[in-house]
Parts: sequence; structure tokens; C-alpha cells
Amino acid sequence: MNNMASIPVNTWFEALYQCQQQGRSYVLITVLQTAGSTPREGGTKMLVTEDAQFDTIGGGHLEFDAITKARELLIQNEQQQYIHSYPLASALGQCCGGAMKVLFEVQVQHTQHIAIFGAGHVAQALVPILAQLPLQIRWVDNRASLLEEFIGTMPSNVECVIDDDPSAEMASLPKDAWAIVLTHNHQLDYDLVECGLKTSRLNFLGMIGSNAKAKRFKTRLANRGFTESQITCLSSPIGNLDISGKRPVEVAVSISAQLINLLNNTSSKKTETPQEPATHKAQINNTSEQLV
Repeated sequence: MNNMASIPVNTWFEALYQCQQQGRSYVLITVLQTAGSTPREGGTKMLVTEDAQFDTIGGGHLEFDAITKARELLIQNEQQQYIHSYPLASALGQCCGGAMKVLFEVQVQHTQHIAIFGAGHVAQALVPILAQLPLQIRWVDNRASLLEEFIGTMPSNVECVIDDDPSAEMASLPKDAWAIVLTHNHQLDYDLVECGLKTSRLNFLGMIGSNAKAKRFKTRLANRGFTESQITCLSSPIGNLDISGKRPVEVAVSISAQLINLLNNTSSKKTETPQEPATHKAQINNTSEQLV
């Protein structure tokens, strides 16, 4: 699926911005040198992702071969540069008769998948913040009346999902995904947390709420047979302990700060052990859980 399709992108520099914003890997192709008759001049660029291409270095078999090479380089999943010379003769199906030297610059990006469960006030403040980061966001709620207004209006890295069974969405998340539980219903919160822990695939699982709520949930999980090591994978209350405030946007900023810290450590550490929340973080969540 072309994840950039929902925002009009035509030029290589527009595509470059979108790729960096969304954390997508890409190859920037540049015509370094030309000799004789060529379809484009030196300095011409195009950008190639795994499922799309933007701009042109001249079309025809030349461009087809360049796109193929770019995607072969992407499969290697390594930052690298590669130069290839193209004689524009009959062997390439080109009749220009000149020659082009082309640079391939491979930029490998880390794409972190995250699911936000709940579309209440905190989530509505949180998702636009997270959408500015290199994240692929799946925003899930079982209340169509809340999510419908956002469908088609969010950035292309946000997918709004209306599902009567949010737990099924939790169970289907990809390996190493993150999940944030912010729903309006405590029983649904618990069902999602239990499902998230059972999958054993999540790299981070956070839930909004007070210390008392977190303690109740953890006791309940223990009674259901979850081990201590499993239960400690739940980060609740969620948020950065240095950011106080009870308004939805303040809680959203607090959660974003914790996730940004986690995101910036992902490239060097695949797994981040959630820190024990501070008391005042619980106070923030205690009030904010009434807003979700």
C-alpha cells in the first residue's frame, strides 16, 4: 500500500519530506554526469520507495532499470551510496546515444508502529502530536461517532479504525509494535491490556489511569495467572514524570514525551523497560482518565 497517497506528492523533495516525516526508507537518485544527448540534465533527481516513485530522470528503460536497482538496494536495508553508469544505446532500449552517471543514495529509516486505543479528549490531543513523528499510527475506537469526523482529515501516517472488537485489533498488531490504552471503559481497558500482554509481541504497552487503577489491574492480572515479569511490561500510569497538568493537551504532551524518549532510544535498544511512574504522574492520570 502506498502510505503517501492520501497527501498529494508529485516532486522528489515533497516525497523526501514525507518519507522523513513518516520514517519510511527511500532511495534518492541523482544524475551526476551526462555526456552527449540525454533525456535529462545533470542534477536531476527522483525518489523511490518500496511501493512508489516520484519525479523522473528521463523515463523509458533507463528509469525502469534505475527504479529496479533502487528497490534491490532497499531490500539490503543498509545506508549506502552506489554509482552506476548508463550508456543510452540500443541495449537499454534508448536511442539518445549519450551516457549518464547516476548516484543512488539509500536512506534506511526506522518505522515504529503504534496503536492508540480510544478516541476521547486525551487521544484527540495526542494523535496530532504523534503524527508529526516517524510513526505509523493505528487509531482505534468502537464508537463511530467519535472517529468518523477524523477519517480523511488526518496525516497519511494515521489510520482511523472503527471496530466493535478493539481487542482483535490489539491481537493483530505487528511484532515490536507499541500500544497505548486510553478508552472510556475500564473493562475494555482491562481486556485490551490482557490481550496485549498475551500477545508477547509488543515492545511497549501503556495505559492511562491512576496508581489505584494500575494496582487493581495488576492484582487482577496476577490472579489470572500472569507472571510478575509479564505484568511489569505494563507501563501505567503512562506519561513523563517531569510534566504535570490535568488538561487533555497537558496529559497528551506528557505521554508524547515518554514516547519520544522511547522512540529516540529504539535504534540503539530494541526493548525499553518502562520506568516506574511517579506519584504526581498518577495524579495527572487520575484526573485525565475521566476525560478519555
